[in-house]
Amino acid sequence: MTRGMGLARLFTNHPASVDETYLGHMAFAAWFSSRLFMAGGAALIHAVLPFLFETTASRIVRELCERTHNRRRGTASTTQAFDL
Repeated sequence: MTRGMGLARLFTNHPASVDETYLGHMAFAAWFSSRLFMAGGAALIHAVLPFLFETTASRIVRELCERTHNRRRGTASTTQAFDL
């Protein structure tokens, strides 16, 4: 095996373990990250103004947990994970 093949596996082993391509996994991870930022922002605003975003952060985190759990079990496709 050449050195380049080993390096390529660093980028493809994990995505393959969840039945995704590198680019598909990158897209899902970027979407997931954007949702985490939204949850964090809502929680920060809620900390200062507790009458705003009372359940937003916890709802987003719950949805992310469900989607990642379902992806691992094979019950949701990658395209379903992008549905909001």
